[in-house]
Amino acid sequence: MAWQPRHWTAQQLEERRLAAGRLLRQGHLSQAEVARRMGVSEASVSRWARRLHEADGSAHGLKARPRTGRPSKLSSKEWEQVAGLVRAGARTCGFPTERWTLTRVARLIHRTFGVRYHPNYLAECLHRLGLSPQQPRTQAKERDEVLVEAWLKRDWPRIKRGLEEAGGPLPSWTRRVVRFGPA
Repeated sequence: MAWQPRHWTAQQLEERRLAAGRLLRQGHLSQAEVARRMGVSEASVSRWARRLHEADGSAHGLKARPRTGRPSKLSSKEWEQVAGLVRAGARTCGFPTERWTLTRVARLIHRTFGVRYHPNYLAECLHRLGLSPQQPRTQAKERDEVLVEAWLKRDWPRIKRGLEEAGGPLPSWTRRVVRFGPA
């Protein structure tokens, strides 16, 4: 069987239907054989054959139908404004922390444009704008960067030298500290 993508685009699905339609119009193959060649069920080929027949053999019956839906409440320019506000940061938009949540984005849109969106709906809209969910790096609140840097410069070389002289194994995290630590 030929390679098949996990997710077919509307254009790929249409191309497959049209290719199956060409095979059906030629009349040399059974619907079962067309289904095997196209990697689909016989029921799908049967539906496509019925559409072909209803369209008097025209491929128009197999073309993708336009996907209609409710128009967006915001214009594309307004969505770009939303993206700019999100990129500017949550604190600059009046939230207590820098963490963006879909609920916060929904509040921001309502506050800015007076339009209500359900938070669950916003993930796809934000993804189209090039924004993706970000997981904050976990780091202790008590972490003191100056103290860590001082320890890496002053204490770690001494400890490492002692471990090497004793012939003991270095801790497994050594490579990360050396690689990502201050130069």
